[in-house]
Amino acid sequence: MEKQGNSRRGFIKQNALLGLATAAGIPQVVQASNLMNAKKKPALLGGAAVIQHNWPSWPIWKPETDEQRLLEVMRSGVWSRKKVVDEFEQKWAATIGAKRCLAVVNGTNALNASLAQLEIGWGDEVIVTPYTFIASASSILFNGAIPVFVDVDPETFQMDPTKIEEKITSRTRAIMVVHILGLPSDMKRIMQIAKKHDLIIVEDACQAWLAEIDHKKLGTFGHAGCFSFQNSKNMPMGEGGAIVSDDDEFMDRCYSYHNYGNPFGTTAGAVSSGTVMIGTKLRITEYQAAIGLVQLERLEIQTERRNKRAALLKSIIEDVPGIQPYRLYDDVTRAAYHLFAFRYDKGQFEDLPRERFIEALRAEGIPASSGYKPLNKMPYLENAFQSKYFKKFYTSQELNYERYAANNQCPLNDKLCNEAVWLSQNVLLGTEKDMMAIADAIAHIHAHAEELK
Repeated sequence: MEKQGNSRRGFIKQNALLGLATAAGIPQVVQASNLMNAKKKPALLGGAAVIQHNWPSWPIWKPETDEQRLLEVMRSGVWSRKKVVDEFEQKWAATIGAKRCLAVVNGTNALNASLAQLEIGWGDEVIVTPYTFIASASSILFNGAIPVFVDVDPETFQMDPTKIEEKITSRTRAIMVVHILGLPSDMKRIMQIAKKHDLIIVEDACQAWLAEIDHKKLGTFGHAGCFSFQNSKNMPMGEGGAIVSDDDEFMDRCYSYHNYGNPFGTTAGAVSSGTVMIGTKLRITEYQAAIGLVQLERLEIQTERRNKRAALLKSIIEDVPGIQPYRLYDDVTRAAYHLFAFRYDKGQFEDLPRERFIEALRAEGIPASSGYKPLNKMPYLENAFQSKYFKKFYTSQELNYERYAANNQCPLNDKLCNEAVWLSQNVLLGTEKDMMAIADAIAHIHAHAEELK
């Protein structure tokens, strides 16, 4: 027999959801048939999946317009960096609100190049979150610096600004602010800390296209902003990345670095201009830029849709016991929502393991995953410390990995990594009815959690 408290709570939740659905314009018949029917069995227990259609495919392209841009590049015979790349850089800079943009092969190398041309390297420390993709930390090591991890605020999934100053030492040169999941970090507080301690800010906005704080785009707060245009990203071109900044001297150096060290403005294939610095080859092709330009045309509309769907989905699941969606800072005027994230408390689901909860969501037709593992605990760090490369520039005391690991414990991040659940960004391109169906699925799983164990 169901406990009275649980029954009352379910009744209140069901009626609250029906009210939200009405406000969203979803017909009462849909509400009555699909929302919060706790008696319905989850798909894993033989019930019908709540989603029985395909989610919007990704990436999206339109043959009648997009393919024409690629044909134009092919027929031009100019496939390496030229006018189309220039056009993309100008439009991305204008979209973000930055003075300059440099397109590069990927977001990882946008970070690598930015750190290199800000002259961050051997003997330096860079503060970074442990809840991020490997490129954030590997770019620091790639340049010879040491990543210093600051624990997260589990409610926002971002680096906790109140814990930054305790990690600053005489060797700290920069803070890499990662707007993970497309959710803005607390830039106002972080910029204040950076100014106080004379630190460089590099924004890893590789998941944060068009996200804003007080209507100012992410990537434009620090010395450099870095973006990714990889195939799964909200702004895809297969592979690609960009650096933005208002600092002309810095951007000139980045250009030279990405083009074999040749002076700013030199074209691909130029061999007589005179190399001015150590560089590499990070140029993108005209094809990639053409794809980026057509994707940019629809990014605004897609971003608005994701914001609306995320707000709706959050509002209808945040009161479900054991489900705690992300929290945005008060000054956020727009998020990017590369992923929709929430924390899962198995204790409120009869100790149903997170892996089984995710399996149940997938069975309902909802693409879900568990997300990142603690970046501060992966083998790449100790392997870097033990490499001949690092031993040439650091003392054995500086490379004492046991001490380093002890000083970089992030217990809240450990907990977050064990609780997080992600929904992919294309889910937020679905309909309002789809969002209600996701809430419905979570309710079914909650009601039948004991049977699902």
